[in-house]
Amino acid sequence: MDLLARRVLLIANPASRRGARYFDAALAAFRTAGVACDAVLTERAGHGAALATQRAAEYDAIFTLGGDGTAMEVVDALAGGTTPVGILPGGTGNLLARTLGIPLKVRRAVPALLQGEVARIDLGRLGTGRRFAFAVGAGVDASMIERTPPWLKRYLGVIAYLQSWIRAIVRRETFLVRATIDGERVERESFAVLVANFGAVLDDKLRLGPNIRQDDGVLDLCIFSPTSFRDTVRIVWRLLRQDYRADPCVLYRRGHDFVVETVPPRLVQADGEMMGMTPITVAVEPLAAMMLVPKRRRSE
Repeated sequence: MDLLARRVLLIANPASRRGARYFDAALAAFRTAGVACDAVLTERAGHGAALATQRAAEYDAIFTLGGDGTAMEVVDALAGGTTPVGILPGGTGNLLARTLGIPLKVRRAVPALLQGEVARIDLGRLGTGRRFAFAVGAGVDASMIERTPPWLKRYLGVIAYLQSWIRAIVRRETFLVRATIDGERVERESFAVLVANFGAVLDDKLRLGPNIRQDDGVLDLCIFSPTSFRDTVRIVWRLLRQDYRADPCVLYRRGHDFVVETVPPRLVQADGEMMGMTPITVAVEPLAAMMLVPKRRRSE
C-alpha cells in the first residue's frame, strides 16, 4: 500500500468537542496503517502553531485532531512550507474537514488521508496577519457562530448552529457594505458578506457561488442582500441547486485584495472563529497551504 506519510505528528486539542474522545481512535488508526505517530496535546491557544513550527521538519506530515481553530493554527503556522497538513475532525462544525471531503469518522479519515493526495490550496490573509482557508465574513454567519451557546454545541454538534442561523435569517439584520476589490468600489445593503476561498459548504450540499475554487489564485466576494423572507428563501434555494443566474439580491466579485467596511460595524468570523469587528482587509496567498486530501475530492 502506497502511503503519503510513514512518520507523522498528531496535534490534538483535548478541549475540542470530540478531540479527547477520538484521540485513542486516531492513534489506533495510525497503528493499523503501519504509520509511526507521535502525539501531543495542546495546552493553550497558539500551542498547536508553536508545536507545528518547532517540529514539522521531523515528520512527513502533521495531523490535527480538534476543531477548525486547531486546524487553522497549524495550517497558518506551516503556510508556504513543504510539510503537508491532514485534518482529523474533532470539533463542532468541522467546516474545513467537510469542505475538503474528509470523512467525519476518525477511523475512516486517517486512511483516507494517508492514501489520498497532496493538494496546494490558496489561503486568505487578514490585515492582522491571521490566515483563513474557507472564508471570512460578517452578518448572518458571524451572528450564528457568536450566538450559539458553547453548552449547546457540546451536546448537539453542528445542529446547534441551526437554531441561531434560523433566528438570524428571520431577523434579517441588514447593514451597509462598502467593499473595495482590486480598486473597484461597490456598495449595497446586505445581511451577509463573505470573502470566500472555497465554494462548497457542508459536504458540497450548498455552493456559495459560481466557479469559486480554492486553487485559482483569487478570492471571491459574495454579498447577499434579500429584502424579504421570500428573497431569502429564493437565494438559499438557488444556492442549493447551484443556480447562479443574475439576481438583484446577490453580488459577486473576484480579486486579490479586498477592503470590507460595514455601517454599523459588524462582528467578523473566519473559518468559524470570531475575529473582532469590521472593517477588515484581506489578501490572497496563492497555493500557500499544502494539505492532505482524499483522492475523490481533491478539487471541487
